[in-house]
Amino acid sequence: MRIIIDLAENDDGNYIAMKQVAQRQRLSLKYLEHILSILKQNNIVEGLHGKGGGYKLTRRPQDYTVGEILRLVEGDLAPVACLECGAKPCENMEHCRTLEMWKGLHKLIDEYFNGITIKDLMQEDADHSNKVDRSFLAASL
Repeated sequence: MRIIIDLAENDDGNYIAMKQVAQRQRLSLKYLEHILSILKQNNIVEGLHGKGGGYKLTRRPQDYTVGEILRLVEGDLAPVACLECGAKPCENMEHCRTLEMWKGLHKLIDEYFNGITIKDLMQEDADHSNKVDRSFLAASL
């Protein structure tokens, strides 16, 4: 998330060198290359090699959700293996007393992260994260 936020906050229309992002975010270039490769393959960022090259976002910050980015980089956000995309049906599913609880948590996780944009995370308003938490929880209850 920090990489995407950094690209958004430092967007001046030009490509941003990986080295600059790595320095600002205190991340290794190797890790940054790995993450940016995933993001580029999924058209989240575009890259340019050579002098003046680097990376930039393909959309406006308000057009990216945290959920979208997390699922690309981290994989499925399911709280248990049986709810992951493509998981084989669990042999205990029919009699599982906790399945509905896990489905509910999965839904909350997806709704929460899908309700936050990169632009939201760019806000310097100290109360912002509390506003997101309160509004989400109120809507969920």
